[in-house]
Amino acid sequence: MALSQSALTELLEVFRAGEGVDLIREAVRVALQDLVELEATEVIGAGRYERSEARTTERNGSRPRVLTTKAGDVQLAIPKLRKGPFFPEVLAPRRRIDQALHAVVMEAYVHGVSTRSVDDLVAALGGTGMSKSEVSRICAGLDETVGAFRARTLGHAAFPYVFLDATYLHVREVARGQVVSKAVVVATGVTEHGTREILGLDVGDSEDETFWRKFLTDLKDRGLAGVRLVISDQHAGLVKALTRCFAGAAHQRCRVHFARNLLALVPKSHKDMVAALFRTIFAQPDDKAVHATWDEVRDQLAKAFPKIGPFMDDAKAEVLAFTAFPKAHWSKIWSNNPIERVNKEIKRRARVVGIFPNEGAVIRLVGAVLADAHDEWQVSDRRYLSEASMALLNTPRDTDTTAITSGK
Repeated sequence: MALSQSALTELLEVFRAGEGVDLIREAVRVALQDLVELEATEVIGAGRYERSEARTTERNGSRPRVLTTKAGDVQLAIPKLRKGPFFPEVLAPRRRIDQALHAVVMEAYVHGVSTRSVDDLVAALGGTGMSKSEVSRICAGLDETVGAFRARTLGHAAFPYVFLDATYLHVREVARGQVVSKAVVVATGVTEHGTREILGLDVGDSEDETFWRKFLTDLKDRGLAGVRLVISDQHAGLVKALTRCFAGAAHQRCRVHFARNLLALVPKSHKDMVAALFRTIFAQPDDKAVHATWDEVRDQLAKAFPKIGPFMDDAKAEVLAFTAFPKAHWSKIWSNNPIERVNKEIKRRARVVGIFPNEGAVIRLVGAVLADAHDEWQVSDRRYLSEASMALLNTPRDTDTTAITSGK
């Protein structure tokens, strides 16, 4: 419906007075908030104060969410539900990843990297083609967003538990004229309040000590503190870097990775038996029973497989480091499984690209994946570890058997 002349004149005066931007921003906020409320009503099955047989849950307050729009930042209220999580699709939590994926694929095309199937990939992403200038514009915007995420400070909370892991992606090196496999390292952490956060990521030629030390030093420079336990695999470069950067923190060697290494020492016909016996160690009710069962399993297996004896002796302190922490945390900290799931999502997204044109493209896509995962963790009502159980970390415990990293 067309506005009257008087309404147009009034609107013009608002813009002349410099209040037009605020007016547009408020209009955007109201429209988005209405869409959020409408979507919440559909999920709940009833509106506010409405009686309905279709109702599946109830509202339980709201949480604030700042959304950046072309009209500026707007503050929205995201409804919380008594049962189940809720995040409105209208805010497109996955849009950043899809945009990054689209930009990386198109950048590969622009740089002449494996043009086969690129058109099909773009079509699958809903695109119809893109100019070089448009690719550059999207990449610049994503790089700024991901760069700010990677550089953000970490001093807002202590992180008693830190998970570290690496995955490998294929990257084309123009200078060398070949495709190489590069390490993408990721760090996640659990705060003193029991919530999870993505702490950082980086790309390097290999997982040597120098690379890991640089990565860990950057985390500390950004404010990472309060680290009590670092969970990772037993990569030599990583373990050496930990002794330098996190002196005094315990190191938990991933029990899943250790079990794989252990099974490599026995014949195939005995693997199931050894695996079942090894699992009994982690089914014990307390730390003393865990250590006693480890020794029993070690002695039993060493009789049949002599190499297992010294192998388990060397690894005992690090594989059982979790026992010095609250039992309520054991299943969440004795392996690298939580960060492995993050790496699987990275691999799933990266599989579409295949070969990345450069390291910047890797950071762009992986950074977008991690930034979205981080955002979803922050709006989730479910903590990784309960706040009550995190308070148990302050209870004095006997840590004589914990694997402590020490500086040299």
